[in-house]
Amino acid sequence: MPPLIERYLEYVRVERRLAARTVELYSIHLKTLAEKAEAAGVALDEVQTAHMRRWMAQLHSAGRESRGIALVLSCWRSFYRWLGHEGLVGSNPVQDVHAPKADRPLPKALAVDDAVQLADLHDAEADPWTEARDRAIVELLYGCGLRVGELTGLDARPSPVARGWVDLEAAEANVLGKGSKRRIVPVGRKAAEALRAWLAVRDDCPAAPAARLRDPDSAAALFIGRNGLRFSAQSVWKQLRQRSLKAGLAVPVHPHMLRHSFASHVLQSSSDLRAVQELLGHANISTTQVYTRLDFQHLARAYDAAHPRARARDEQEPPAGERKIKSSKS
Repeated sequence: MPPLIERYLEYVRVERRLAARTVELYSIHLKTLAEKAEAAGVALDEVQTAHMRRWMAQLHSAGRESRGIALVLSCWRSFYRWLGHEGLVGSNPVQDVHAPKADRPLPKALAVDDAVQLADLHDAEADPWTEARDRAIVELLYGCGLRVGELTGLDARPSPVARGWVDLEAAEANVLGKGSKRRIVPVGRKAAEALRAWLAVRDDCPAAPAARLRDPDSAAALFIGRNGLRFSAQSVWKQLRQRSLKAGLAVPVHPHMLRHSFASHVLQSSSDLRAVQELLGHANISTTQVYTRLDFQHLARAYDAAHPRARARDEQEPPAGERKIKSSKS
């Protein structure tokens, strides 16, 4: 390892007190830097921005992901910042070099059949009180596209201090979203039925009276736990995960997956992007447009399954006379 790098590693180990694993990663990344500088015939303190851009492109061509390249560049940038403080370089050659922009991952959404299977689950092992609550939670998350914080902030009835509430007569949920923005979303028939069943047993919780004395906010909460307190986001995550496994789904479900499923399924059926934006409470429609990519995936799968020209190239096609195409009535 070149002396400059050894000095820098000693600096981050002793003076900055970085974790041993971080120092180890720095050592690996700086060794790569030293090898590239040697291959280019340039000293470490003479590296220019053009070298950095070329080496970053090499990392990208070698299959390194954008996040990994960003970590490497961050290490190199810190190294040259230290060299600058030591008066060994006049400028930082990594200052204006950035990793390629990573593709935005698609939101994870359930297939329609899986979402319905989860919503229709009747857990015979759960007590009726818990079962009624959890069914109502699933129906609201999937049927209204609520964020988990919007769900747990709902009160059983409207009030001047309520963050949100459900009006069953109007079949509407009034929720407080991001940025303290209010929106009203429709509540479907299944969600309304589940909510009525839950409200009929909600006050049967033995711990509720004492909890209300300790925490008045819980007295108004739509969803409460066995301790009588307002149901937390962490509790919703836990219950939903367990419920999805009991429903036999291949992956454990989290609350935002049901929000993604709501958006994807509404968009597949209506193709109304602006309506989905309003239902989700997105300030910018570009945030909602990610669901059009999910919708395209749905169409692509249908195409692959149905169109005779969608066969993989390596598949052995039968002779034209034996080829059969299934037809369906429109």
